Amino acid sequence: MRIIGWSGPRNLSTAMMYSFANRPDFEVMDEPFYAAYLARTGLDHPMRDAILGSQSTDPVRIALLCASAPKTHSYQKHMAHHMVDGIPLDWAEGAVHLHLIRHPARVIASYGAKRDEITEADIAFAAQATLYDRLGGLIVDTADLRDNPTGILGKICAEMGIPFDEAMLRWPSGGHASDGIWAAHWYNAVHRSTGFAGPEGPLPQVSRDDLLAAAMPFYKAMKSRAIQA
Repeated sequence: MRIIGWSGPRNLSTAMMYSFANRPDFEVMDEPFYAAYLARTGLDHPMRDAILGSQSTDPVRIALLCASAPKTHSYQKHMAHHMVDGIPLDWAEGAVHLHLIRHPARVIASYGAKRDEITEADIAFAAQATLYDRLGGLIVDTADLRDNPTGILGKICAEMGIPFDEAMLRWPSGGHASDGIWAAHWYNAVHRSTGFAGPEGPLPQVSRDDLLAAAMPFYKAMKSRAIQA
């Protein structure tokens, strides 16, 4: 089984990757199209040169890798906004899809702590909605996951036809061997974690009302389809 995990940034996507990685029957991949995305767009992301040097920038080669059958099962963590023009999507056909969403105010606040400039494309709500419309799959609001990790993970496994493994609830601190090189910039908090954090507090105030307004319709539409434990 190939599980494709889709999200924008700051959506507990790395924690979900660690959750599946802690199962003995899964291997994981961390954003294999990141370098190809940077090469295609020319965007100046943190650690850009290191990322370009760490992965292939050939999207066809990467697509073949992502489409290959795993030895057991695989969980592939992908960013929705990496699927720009020139990067194929046919490799994702036939896989099981899992979409992680988070309230835009939380995403904007968390992403803004790591980058000074933010665009709607960066937080990827529209891109993810487009992918969901094409590929379908399960939607998980990460607020529900933090509130009830056992219930939500159990529901995910049941919907996908795999047994729930309690190993998904905990993982060793310090990161994973499959982490992309960009982990040094983005994964500080999750490297300190050993499981899903508890419920979050009140929504943060954000200074970018334009981003919030643009993202909310996509978030609400996907949230209405999110699974419940």
